[in-house]
Amino acid sequence: MKKPRLQHVSCTVPPGSQEQVRAFYGDLLGLQEKPCPPALATRGLVWFSVGDDEMEIHFVPDALLSNPVAQHHFCLEVEQVEDYRNRLIQAGHSLSEAEPISGRPRFFCRDPFGNLVEFTTIEYNYLDTL
Repeated sequence: MKKPRLQHVSCTVPPGSQEQVRAFYGDLLGLQEKPCPPALATRGLVWFSVGDDEMEIHFVPDALLSNPVAQHHFCLEVEQVEDYRNRLIQAGHSLSEAEPISGRPRFFCRDPFGNLVEFTTIEYNYLDTL
């Protein structure tokens, strides 16, 4: 039996914020937007492909947003974490440092809607050092 794999993550955003979603995730972070299924198109969802295995991030307009101090998050593995750190700082976003993990430099940033995003570069498997 094939193991389950993570196919997508959904995050809430305020209704009417689709262009801000595109500006942050598409323009600033460089993710590729993809069309959502026609059956969902009237709901105003914005979908992005992430990585080579076609994982997705879905942004769902919802008037009831999540707790802005909650620590649930998703993580984007990027080639050069410092490039993303600099890009986000230059765009005026606040960052927070994460507890260090060997071989995984990382930091956190809230998107414009309060969703927590972790950015990391995996230099080597930290389990190899245990």
